[in-house]
Order: sequence, then C-alpha cells, then structure tokens
Amino acid sequence: MSQATYCKMWADAQKDLDILLQKERGEFLQPETNLGKVSKMLATSYIQYMEIFRNLAAAYDHLIHRQKRAAIRPVLDGVMGRILEIKMEMVKLDNSECQDLDDILMELNRPLEDIEIPIPKYFIEENLEVLQQREKTLDEILLNAGLQEQKPVEAMTLPEAIKLIQVAERARQGRSRARFMKKIYLEEKRTTKQEEQTGRSPDDAATCIQKVWRGYVQRKRTEKLREEEMIFLGITLPPHLEATSSFQKFAEKVKALQSDVQERQDEVSFKDELKETEGPHIKETLQDQLSQCFTECRHITGRFPDYPPEKAGGSKAIFSEKTPEQVEDEGWKMGPSNFLSILEEGSSQFKVFWQNRDNESDFLQDHDPELIKEGKREEVEEEIRVQVADLMEEKLRNLKLHVDGEKVSTQKKGGKAEKAGKASAKKKIPEMERDLTPDRTIDSLYQELAEGGLLIKAQAVNLSDYIGNYDCLRSSLRGTGAQPLPSAPDVRQLVALYGILPLGSQMVHENAPLVKSVLLAGPAGVGKKMLVHAICTETGANLFNLTPSNIAGKYPGKEGLLMMLHMVLKVGKELQPSVVWIGDTEKMFSKAAPKGEEEADSKRLGKMLPQFLKALKPKDRMLLVGTTARPFEANIGPFCKVYQKIILIPAPDYMSRFALWKHFILQNGGAFSSLENLSCLAQVSDGFTQGQILDVVQTVLSELRLLQMSRKPLRTVEFATSLARHIPVYKEEQETFEAWYAKTPLGRAWSTALAEREAEDGKAKKGKGKK
Repeated sequence: MSQATYCKMWADAQKDLDILLQKERGEFLQPETNLGKVSKMLATSYIQYMEIFRNLAAAYDHLIHRQKRAAIRPVLDGVMGRILEIKMEMVKLDNSECQDLDDILMELNRPLEDIEIPIPKYFIEENLEVLQQREKTLDEILLNAGLQEQKPVEAMTLPEAIKLIQVAERARQGRSRARFMKKIYLEEKRTTKQEEQTGRSPDDAATCIQKVWRGYVQRKRTEKLREEEMIFLGITLPPHLEATSSFQKFAEKVKALQSDVQERQDEVSFKDELKETEGPHIKETLQDQLSQCFTECRHITGRFPDYPPEKAGGSKAIFSEKTPEQVEDEGWKMGPSNFLSILEEGSSQFKVFWQNRDNESDFLQDHDPELIKEGKREEVEEEIRVQVADLMEEKLRNLKLHVDGEKVSTQKKGGKAEKAGKASAKKKIPEMERDLTPDRTIDSLYQELAEGGLLIKAQAVNLSDYIGNYDCLRSSLRGTGAQPLPSAPDVRQLVALYGILPLGSQMVHENAPLVKSVLLAGPAGVGKKMLVHAICTETGANLFNLTPSNIAGKYPGKEGLLMMLHMVLKVGKELQPSVVWIGDTEKMFSKAAPKGEEEADSKRLGKMLPQFLKALKPKDRMLLVGTTARPFEANIGPFCKVYQKIILIPAPDYMSRFALWKHFILQNGGAFSSLENLSCLAQVSDGFTQGQILDVVQTVLSELRLLQMSRKPLRTVEFATSLARHIPVYKEEQETFEAWYAKTPLGRAWSTALAEREAEDGKAKKGKGKK
C-alpha cells in the first residue's frame, strides 16, 4: 500500500481515538452501581482500543516519514498501556482472566480475530543490529564452551548440483563462443577495410545488408529458443511468474529504501542552529521570568523564595507549583490512568501539525524543519536553564542581602544536607540490590552465565505459532457457574498482554500496571515452554534458565544462590529486556521436606524469589516466568505470593485440535486425501495435548512415508494407531488442575462472588414467594 493509504489509516485511527476519549470522559467519570453495565462498557472500550492499536501499529511500521512516526509512537504506546489498564479493570470486575466478548463483538459487527493482540514490529526492528550482534556473541560463547554444536555444512542436493554444473558449462561455452566470434569479427573488419580501400559494388552492399539482417533475426530466434530451454529445465521462471518475482523484488527494494530514508531523516539535526539563533533569546527570557517570580513571591509572602536545588528540579520547580484550582481538577472516578493524558496530548498534536497537511504532494516524504526545531527547542532550553541556574541563584542571594538584609550562607560541611546524605547512606541496602561484583564488567558476567548454562539461546518461535481456535462452547459453560478456562486464543492474548507488550515498550512497562511474574500451569505438552521462547522471540529478550535441574550444583549454598541471582539481575537489567524462566517451579515450593542438598538449594531459591522480585523496578524490563505441570504439589501460599499472574492452560478443545492436525500435517510435508478425515482425528484425540499430536504427526510422516505418499495416500487409521501409544490427559487430572486453580487468589475471588450472587438470587426468590 502507498504512503497516502497509511496516512489515511493513521488519520482514521486518530479520529476513532478522539471519539473514544470523549466517550470515556463522559461515561467513566460517572459512578455506576450496575456492574453489568460497567462490564459491557469496559469490554466495548477494550475492543475499540484494540482496533485503534492495530491500525496505529500498521501505520507506524510502514510510514517512512520520521516525524510522522515520532508523532505516532507515543500514541501507540499509550493505546497499549490503556488496553492493559482496561484489562486489569475487567479482571478485577469479573474475577477471571477470561472475559466473554462474543456478544459485544456481534453488536459491533467484528470478527473474533479482532481481539487478537498485534505485536508491533518495532520491538525487534529498532534494535535489530544490537540483537544480531548479541546472538552472534552468544553463539561464539556456547560453541567455545561446548554447549552448542557447530552447524554442519548441508550437503548439496542433486538438482542443485546439476544446476551448478549447467551454469559452469554454459559459462565455459559462452567464453569459448565469445573468443570465436571475436576472431570472426576481427577477420571481417580486416576484410571490410580492404574492400573499402578497393571500392564496393551495389550488389556487395545489398549482400552486406542481408547478412546483417539475417544475423539479427537468427540471434533473436536463438535467444527465444534458449529462453524456452531454460524454462523447460527449470532454471528460469516463465514470464508470468517472472513478473510476480519482479514485483516481490521491487517490494523488497522499496522496503530497503524506506529504511534508508528513515535512517537519513534520523541524522537531521538543528540543535546547533537553534543554540546559535535562539539561544541568547531563550537565556534572556528565562532570566526575566525568574526575576519576575522572585519579585512576585516577595510581594505576596514578604520575602524572597529559596532557590530549589537541582535535585528538586532547579528553576523548573519554581514554575511547576500548582494553584488550588489545578489540584482540585485532578482525579479519576474509575481508577486513575497513566495514559489518558498521553493520548490526549498526542491527539491534540495530530490536529495541530498533521490533520490538515497535504500528504499526497509530499512525494519524497522529506522532514519538516519547523517540527524538528520544535522538538530540539526543549533540549536547548533545558541546557540553557542549567547554565542560567548558577547566575540566578547568585542574583537571588544578592537580592536577599541588599533588599532584605538577609545573609545567605552557603551550606557548610556537616550541614543538614550532608547529614541527611549520611543518614541515607547508613540505611541498609537489601541484599538483592547490593552490587556484589563492582570490579567485573557486564561482558564477563554475561560470558560466565552463558558458559554455566544459565543464559540460553531462545528458540525462534512466534506467538502466532501457538495454534488454536476459539471454543464455541465457552459461552454455554459460563451459565453453569464454572470458572472459565482459557482457550488457545485466550492464552495468546494473556501472554501478549502480560509478557510481550510490557517487555517490548519501555513506556508501557514504566506506566502500565506492573506485572513482574507470570506462572504458566497445565499438563505436560500444552506448549508452556514454547510460550516462554515466543516471549523472547517477539521482544528480543535474553533468556535465563533457572530451572532446578539446570542450576543443581552450580551455585551451592545461600551465598552461591545470592551471587547467581545478583548476576542475573545485573546482566538482565543492563541488557534488557530479559526473561527469567523457572521450569518445574513447583519443586521450589514443594510441601515435602528436601531429601538432599540440591533440593534444599532449590527450596532456598524459592524463598529468595520475593526479594528478587522486590529488586525489580518499573524501569527494569524483566519478567519472571514459571512453568509447572504439577502445581498442586506446591505449597500454594508462597507459590501464589511469588507469581502475580497465573494462567492455567488446559488441553486443546475440538476446534483447536482440528486446526492442530491440519497445521502439523501440512507443516511436515503431508497432503490431504479422501481417505483422511480431520474431523474424526480431532474427535478421537480428545484429551491429548499439542505436543502429543505433533509427535504423532512426525512419527507417521517419516521420510520413507512421504516418498510413498503419491501412490499410497495418507489414512486416518495411521494417525489413530500412533496416537493410541500416548497417554491422554484424563478427566480426573483436568479436575485436579481446576480444583487447584480454585484455591488461587483469583479462583477464591470467583467462588466468593459466585456464592454472593447465589445468595442474592435466593433472597430474591424468597421475596417473590412471600408475595
């Protein structure tokens, strides 16, 4: 699509955002006692914000105008943050991680796919060079440590070898033909020169013209025959496919040019020009404003103000004091938001700078100097403000001395400020936040963690690779009062909301409701480990593996574990985003007494995790992800204290199993036939997990079976026979997981709310009976 199309997409998204913000100002500020109405209002806003998010992400990824992208970016991050805020409100209201949005989607005429979370490409693309260099470094460390095998050189296939020989042979023939033709050309040239010297008859001239024409016609005929031969041998593409390929190449070329333009615009700087032209005026204005503030303050209070220290904001603090009217205007009725002000500011900037701009005439997508100056002007003002601070502080000291006769002494050694500094220095620093390795570089710590197997390479899988469709029976089950379990799309949404979006955006992580830890619980084979790797792939995060079996014997004792967590924290914060993964995490919180030193260290690490999480601040894009197939073996109190969000992943439902069979068969080279019934496979595989279905498909579709497929089509019974060798997740095991989840904080809140609703319904029925 053209740049004008994405500009229109951006404009439409901003228009929808303005409508939504106006609606929020009207509805969300009014107290509402009807919880059903509130739930519907939140769900509607959630879906509408998701549509705006999708359009803004597409516009940001494809626009090449750097200033337009800079204008979209804060709004895009603000929309992501607002979606997280609304999601938290919905979870708090429903006491469940899964909301039924089917009715709202039908009212808005939206498909189910509209609530899928899009992953912005800039999470990876803006740090691509750094991530590639980091991956290369990790590969070298793992290869030298013997933890990773060097990729073997792939053998050349027979068609590739034939093609290589053909290319070499044709090149040899071409060179030989070129030498032969050059020889003929030189001979003819010599003959022609001799004839010109002796003269030429009209017949000779006609013969020469005929010779040239016949040569031209024959070359064209030979060229056409050669092209047909190349197409027949499969070396070149037919003309209609060649056109498609050329379009693809052109699209790649355009994308590369877009990146070049974006990088070129990044280098444009007007900061020095602003300092030279506007710097003196800005300095004079700041001095006048501060002098006026000093005079007004003395007129009102009877004395000159104290100059704020730089830590308190310096001269900024003088202008930042609010009037009582401004303070009264703050506050939100339905939970405060850190993103509405950002969205409103972005909307107003769009109206001022971009709404009425002619985008079609800007063919080169060149930068706007005035907009760049506007952005750089704030930086210049800040630099000049710091320069003016010392001068104005001295001026204020002189005013106090000569006007009020007040002597202002400089802070002496041992004064209040120094004593306060000493008091804060004496304050005990938590163990997890102390720097235990002040003399070591990040690179050395990174290498030690990698060589120890604690820093591992994430598998290249995307969140979209977690296959599964929506459960059609989900709405009917809600009427029974049972706690709703997430389907595969719900799992993708929750992982994206709590893991990918905050890790991908610094602004979202700092301002959105902070989620430091997530637990993925479910039977073996449902894709918990894959989701951990997907989080790292989508955000470019480092992956630390602190699974009990992986750390056994590496950092023994309390001091060793403390050093290990310190190293993970230090490297993870410096090279953020980072994911700390703990597999089989229930072993750290086991109810049984430890049998050996390794189990004791595992339980000791579990007790240290709350301190580890406390050391994570909003600015640190780090996430603790635990996975467990047996959560009911853990002591639920400390278990739920460590993991802030718990996602229970059940075995796939019928619709998801149908999609899984289809995807895995095609992915492994299979083909469908009339003898293969996917519906039957989805039915008989009830209770089997994604991992088991994949294992069955890979077992059946061996290399030999793929060669036989043309004369012996695939049959349903082949997969069913292999499936029978696996043990499914029985109903009793699934009920055990559900019973455990009911004991978690969110599960207890659901049960309490359900009991209250049933009690209210009972009272209402009794009241009707008396009447």
